[in-house]
Amino acid sequence: MTKRFALTALLAATALLAGSVHAAAPKKPLAKPRAAAPAPRPAPLPDTVRVAMVTALGTIELDLDHKHAPVTVENFIRYVDARKFDGMPFYRAMRLDWGTQPNGLIQAGLQANPAKVFKPIAHEPTDVTGISHKAGTISMARYAPGTAMADFSILLSDLTSLDADPKSPNPDTQAGFAAFGHVVSGMDVVRKIWDSPLSPTKGEGPLKGQMLDPPVRVLTVRRVAIPPVPAQ
Repeated sequence: MTKRFALTALLAATALLAGSVHAAAPKKPLAKPRAAAPAPRPAPLPDTVRVAMVTALGTIELDLDHKHAPVTVENFIRYVDARKFDGMPFYRAMRLDWGTQPNGLIQAGLQANPAKVFKPIAHEPTDVTGISHKAGTISMARYAPGTAMADFSILLSDLTSLDADPKSPNPDTQAGFAAFGHVVSGMDVVRKIWDSPLSPTKGEGPLKGQMLDPPVRVLTVRRVAIPPVPAQ
């Protein structure tokens, strides 16, 4: 604070001195300030955006469906391009003891860290996007619809109960969760994360016993090119 005050005082004194020396000089009209150049708009996203998520246990590649879930994909890519996801944890593995195994999901994200998250996004239900919760699907985590920010799940099995059900009397079930892409390689890594040790005590309510201990670190998340389809 002392340096800042001293610099401010010095600038003020210099301005005052200049005014006294040049007091007799005729005043020149002030130049009209130039308008600031508009910030360049980001290039529009293609229908499908591929990202590589490098974790401590290997790499997961995902194709994000921008054509059918534009709001959700643009939000996710905003975090990717800002490198907000670098260093985040996979912190949860939900293991369902029914159905064909492995059955459940893994969850990662910024856990509402106010220093890293952007504003919540509008909810894109599956009855609008047409993207169902199948094995390998990536889906936004949320509280109420319209609260999703930077946490997401990757499914190890078909969990279509997470899809929107407009006929349900429950508003939360009516909305479902927002699926927005799927794994194209690295389901073995998803399984390794799901199989990682859990804490018997961490987590509150239904999350107790589902928290990874230690969490699995995500090193980087980056856009990558989709290889061209070989000519037939």
